[in-house]
Amino acid sequence: MDSIERRIIEEVADLHEVPEGAYNFRVNSKLDGRNSTANIRITSKEDGSGIDIRIAPYTKRESVHIPVVLSMAGIRETVYNDFYVGEGADVVIVAGCGIHNCGNQDSQHDGIHRFFVGRNAHVRYVEKHYGEGDGSGKRILNPVTEVNLEEGASMEMEMVQIKGVDSTYRKSVASLAANAELVVHERLMTHGAQTAVSEYQVNLDGEGAGSIEKHVLRLNASEYLPTDNTLIPLGESEPVAGTPMDFVTEKEIGRDLRADFPAINYGKGFDACWVIDGKIEGQLAEAAELKSPASGRVVKVYTTQPGVQVYTGNWLNGCPAGKNGHTYHDYDAVAIECQHFPDSPNKPDYPSTFLHPGETFEQAIIWAFSAR
Repeated sequence: MDSIERRIIEEVADLHEVPEGAYNFRVNSKLDGRNSTANIRITSKEDGSGIDIRIAPYTKRESVHIPVVLSMAGIRETVYNDFYVGEGADVVIVAGCGIHNCGNQDSQHDGIHRFFVGRNAHVRYVEKHYGEGDGSGKRILNPVTEVNLEEGASMEMEMVQIKGVDSTYRKSVASLAANAELVVHERLMTHGAQTAVSEYQVNLDGEGAGSIEKHVLRLNASEYLPTDNTLIPLGESEPVAGTPMDFVTEKEIGRDLRADFPAINYGKGFDACWVIDGKIEGQLAEAAELKSPASGRVVKVYTTQPGVQVYTGNWLNGCPAGKNGHTYHDYDAVAIECQHFPDSPNKPDYPSTFLHPGETFEQAIIWAFSAR
């Protein structure tokens, strides 16, 4: 590696020298260094599309680093990395990608990371993204993270976009068994015309399982934000008591899904923001609990954000087929989106979403899973 590539490795992996443990360095689409240990084995996929990382059961106090560097303009790559973490292991995995682009062609890295975490194992996963260079070519990163946690497993994810990335679309998908827990800390830094989108999907019944109308939802929210017919909030919140918007006491989502009520008529189902009760800025509070009677799985959602948007998949008809070819229909999914209130920049009485130069916007969401 040259000096530019070594500096980028420092940015995305906090490495100032070759680590003692397991590592895999990828530079400009080629392997630039690899080391396995007795408990962590790294191998290339037979088709050359990425690597497999296998961590032995009960491995403790070990780490693996898999940074990626693009220092040449015009590289576009998709890489598949699969992690198999054995039962009872407790490890740190450090990934990330840095792009140095001084040319006029776009550079793009799409890293698909799939985790299969065994019973009672714990993973701390750190992924950092960074961009630099004075060329007109864009620096593009589109990461996908798929997490599969077995019973009692836990994973803490720290996802950071440091700076300099022109475009990011991040997708995270999680399937969790009983008593598994996923904690996500995410920070995305953008400037000027740079864009960043982050999307999370969690499966309770499994992919392609059909309607969520029998799912049981409870919200820690005694008020919601009424909207106009374009779903823009009107201003002040209103009590949910006596309306179909009342989820203070748990109920099936489908019970009032088609009620004759403005907030439901406008969106052809639920698509509104609820105000979390007793919210103190910067402190975690319970936002929601969702149960699947069919599978017995339960997810509780905690957040530092002031609101929770619930969307019941009202417009899924006609969408492209999903994974494994399943066709989705209206109300086949529900989104629980912890957030600030919609239209906050135009509502001075709402919690502020303005981010000034040098400030960091940082929020937390905890998804806690169990089975009953």
